[in-house]
Amino acid sequence: MKIQHDTLHGYAEAIFAAAGCETAEAACVARHLVGANLAGHDSHGVIRIPRYVQWLQEGKVVANQPPEVVLDGENMAVLDGQWGLGQSVGETAVQMGIDKSAGGVSVVALRNVGHLGRIGDWPLMAAEAGRLSVHFVNTSGAGLLVAPFGGIERRLSANPFAVGVPVVNGDHLILDISACTIAEGKIRVALNSGVQVPAGCIMDAEGNPTTDPKVFYDDPGSILPIAAHKGYGLSVMIEMLAGALTGGGCTNVANKGRLANGMLSIYIEPSSMIGRQEFSAEVDRFVEFVKSSRTVDPDGQILMPGDIERMRHQQRAAEGIEVDAVTWGQIYQTASELGVAGDMPQPSP
Repeated sequence: MKIQHDTLHGYAEAIFAAAGCETAEAACVARHLVGANLAGHDSHGVIRIPRYVQWLQEGKVVANQPPEVVLDGENMAVLDGQWGLGQSVGETAVQMGIDKSAGGVSVVALRNVGHLGRIGDWPLMAAEAGRLSVHFVNTSGAGLLVAPFGGIERRLSANPFAVGVPVVNGDHLILDISACTIAEGKIRVALNSGVQVPAGCIMDAEGNPTTDPKVFYDDPGSILPIAAHKGYGLSVMIEMLAGALTGGGCTNVANKGRLANGMLSIYIEPSSMIGRQEFSAEVDRFVEFVKSSRTVDPDGQILMPGDIERMRHQQRAAEGIEVDAVTWGQIYQTASELGVAGDMPQPSP
C-alpha cells in the first residue's frame, strides 16, 4: 500500500510516544525513519519501527536518554550515548561537531548509542550548516553481518561511511555507502516483499553465492564486502576509527545480544582553509565539468552523490511511500499492542 509521508510520520510518532519517548524524541525518530523512506532507503525507514520498539521494551535502548560528555575539548569531544535512541543522540553529537568546528576543524567520537539510522542524514545536517564532514560508523555487537575477503563466516559489521560537501549554488553533495555490498535492512525488505536480492551480495553458510534473503537469515549466510579486498580493507579501517578509537569497541561476538553503533565524525569549516567563494567556485566548476561528460545512453544524465535520494524524495513526497504488506502488518501489530492503531488501515489478510 502507499501512504503519504506526513500520515506515515504521524503513525510513527504516535507509536514511539506510546513506547515511552517524549514528544520531541518521538517526532525526531519518526522524522528520520520516514525521511529514509522518502530518500529511497527503505532499509532504514519505517521497517525499523517494530525492532526499535522491541529494543525499548527489552531495555536494549533507552528512551529520552541524552549522551554523556566524556571529553569536552575546544575542538574535540567524546560522547557516550548511554544506549539512547540513535536518531536523537545522533542529532546532539552532530550539532556539537558543527558548533566546535566554527573556527576550523572538530572531531567528535560517539559510542554506545542505539541504531543511528540512515547515516546520510548526518553529513546532510552538517552541510546545511555550511560544514564539510566525514562520518565512519561501526556496530560493536548485534551487527555481525559481513564475511572478510576470502572468508565465509561473519566477522565485520556493515560499516557505513558518509561524506557531505556544502554547495552554495546547488544541491549539497552527499555520499552515503557501506563497506559491504548490501545493507542488512535491504535484505529484510526483500524478505518481507518476497523478492530476491541482487546477485553478488550474499552467500550461504558454506560460501556459495545466493540471492535468497531467507537463506541469509535461516542458514545463516553472510554479506560480502564491496570491491573484494578493497572493501574488506576499508571495513577493517572503519572498525578501527568508529570502534577502537571511540572506545565503543569493534565488532565483537561477545556483544551480539545488543546493537550499539559507534561513530567518528570530522567536521571542517571550509572558509578556515580556503576562501569560501574560491571553494564554492571550484566545487561548482568541477560538478559542471563532470556532468558535461557524454553519456552511454543518449537520454541519460550524469548524477552526483545525493541526486538519486533527492529525486526519490520528490517523487515519494508527491506520490506516497510504498510499504509492503508484511512490513505494514508488523507495524500495525506493534501499534495495536501499544494501543495506538487508531485510524491506521488494517493489514491485508
